[in-house]
Amino acid sequence: MVEIFKVLIVDDEYHARKLLSEYVSKLPFLELVGKAANVFEAMDVLRKEKVDIMLSDIQMPEITGLEFIRSLKNPPSIIFTTAYSEYAVESYELDVVDYLLKPIAFPRFLQAINKVIERRSNDIPEKAVINNIERQVESQEEESIVVKSGYKFYRINYNDLLYIEGQREYVTFHNTKQRITTLASLKDLEEKLPSSRFIRVHKSYIVSIKHIELIDKNILHISGQKLPVGGSYKDRLMKIFE
Repeated sequence: MVEIFKVLIVDDEYHARKLLSEYVSKLPFLELVGKAANVFEAMDVLRKEKVDIMLSDIQMPEITGLEFIRSLKNPPSIIFTTAYSEYAVESYELDVVDYLLKPIAFPRFLQAINKVIERRSNDIPEKAVINNIERQVESQEEESIVVKSGYKFYRINYNDLLYIEGQREYVTFHNTKQRITTLASLKDLEEKLPSSRFIRVHKSYIVSIKHIELIDKNILHISGQKLPVGGSYKDRLMKIFE
C-alpha cells in the first residue's frame, strides 16, 4: 500500500497556489491539507494538521520563506517554489529537498516530489509504485505550458501556440488569443517543448509545426505572419514535409 503524503502550499500569489494544487491533485499518493497565502496562515495549518511536504514561496510579505523555515523546530520536507534563482545557495543551507523556479512544469514538480519520497522512505515496493507513476506521467505528452509574466501565471495550450519569438533575455509567446512576454531563453524552451509539435527555424524563432501554412524559400508563413528561416535550421525543417 502506498503511503499518503500530506502537502501544504504556501504562496502569496493566487495563481501559484492554484497551479500547485492542480499538480498535487494529479498524484494519488499526495493529499492537500492546506493552502496559505502567508506565513501566518501556514503556521495555523501546521498547528492543526500533520504536514509531510511543504511547498513554499520565498518572496512573501512581512516574513520570507527562508525566515519562516528557520523559525520551525521540526519542519516538514521543504520544496521551495520561487521566481528568483539568487536564493538557491541559501535555501540549500537549510537542507531543503529541492528548489523549483517558476514557471514550474509538472514533470519538474514530480521530480521534486520523488526526491522527498526517496528521502523519507526506504520502502522499496513503494518506490517502485512511485517510479511507475512517474513513467506513466512522462509518457503522456504535456498539452500546455505555464508561463509567468509579471505577477501573473498563464497556461498556454500547445494547440493555441503559434510561435515563440526570442528577444535577448526575453521571449514572447504568440498564440491565437494574445501575446505574452516573459524572462526566458529559446534554448531552454527548445529543450522543454515536445519536438513532435514544435521546431526551431531561426535563432530568434520556434514555431508550431501544425500552424505552418507555407514555406517559400527562406520565409515561413504562419497565421498571416512571415518569419525568417535560418540557413542552419532549414534542412531539419524541410525533412518534416518530406
